Amino acid sequence: MKSLFVAALTAAGALLSAFAAPFGHAAEGPSPEFQLKDVPTLPPFAASALAPRIILFTDHRSDELADQATGLIRFSEWARSRPQQKQLLGLFPSYEEPTAGGNDATGKPRRRGIHVYVAEARFVLSKPAGSIDLSRMITLDLIQQLDPAIKDRVITAADAIPNKDPKSANRNPQRAWCEGDSVICMASQYRLEGRLPTGILLVNKLRESGKKISDTLEFQSELRLVPQREISQTALLMATGVESPIIGAVEQNIFYVNQVMQFGKFLAVLQGDPADARKSVVTAFIALGVDSDLFEKKKEFENVPVLRNLVPAQVLAGNSTFNTGNSISAGLPKYSRNRVKALAAQLDK
Repeated sequence: MKSLFVAALTAAGALLSAFAAPFGHAAEGPSPEFQLKDVPTLPPFAASALAPRIILFTDHRSDELADQATGLIRFSEWARSRPQQKQLLGLFPSYEEPTAGGNDATGKPRRRGIHVYVAEARFVLSKPAGSIDLSRMITLDLIQQLDPAIKDRVITAADAIPNKDPKSANRNPQRAWCEGDSVICMASQYRLEGRLPTGILLVNKLRESGKKISDTLEFQSELRLVPQREISQTALLMATGVESPIIGAVEQNIFYVNQVMQFGKFLAVLQGDPADARKSVVTAFIALGVDSDLFEKKKEFENVPVLRNLVPAQVLAGNSTFNTGNSISAGLPKYSRNRVKALAAQLDK
């Protein structure tokens, strides 16, 4: 009886092995995570120099143009020194710093300064570019998987705040936000994590007047597949440094934020690997426009011992003991790195 039982188990095992053989790769477990490698700048593409599952990443924080403490660049310097990049990664090509009513005796409008955080990344996927359908990425589910800490809901073009304000600096002169094919719009909410809400509560109590700081970021954005008619092969080839045709591009435009930032753009560009048709190359770009007023709040916070590590610009740069987690509360550098890693994992599925 025992030998019969053993024989039955052996036969069952053989049957399972035979059934699983065609799907053997699935039994190997999940693929290893993508790993980031910081570089001063993205080098000219060379297939042999980019190892599998490695993401080359740079955020230009050591550039001469960047503020030494935060790594952010003045918008005006960015526009002057890197006009092609500004045109590509601004909220729209003609985007400029917004103006607001004057606070001085003249009452004249003044330009509201912006500092930008700019990052670039590149990675290779082990699948041909033609097999990747970027339109499948235009879903709320994808956005939520890129950063689960941010809560999103779908909105319409009628809900987009710049669409309703003709004087808004973030109103797109070329088209209304949220309109067109392969596009969805979202209203998103992110409550700051860790000790940041407690620090903000203390700041608001110490302030006798002025606008209170919220412990929650609220923003609106659109996620869309860039239409082929809008893809400039010349401009994008120059930006990516990869010598193969642009297959497609996906972008997220953040056109409203309740505080801290003025705009944001995430852009992912797909190309075939020029050295191997079985692979593809993705170049990702990030630009986040931060209110320059945050830099002027340094003294306000440094004069209170318990708040010295809550200087807004330092928190955004990830250089504060208040930084925590993997999302925006971690600071823009860590947030951007995690966002790129999440994008690579989604495209690799």
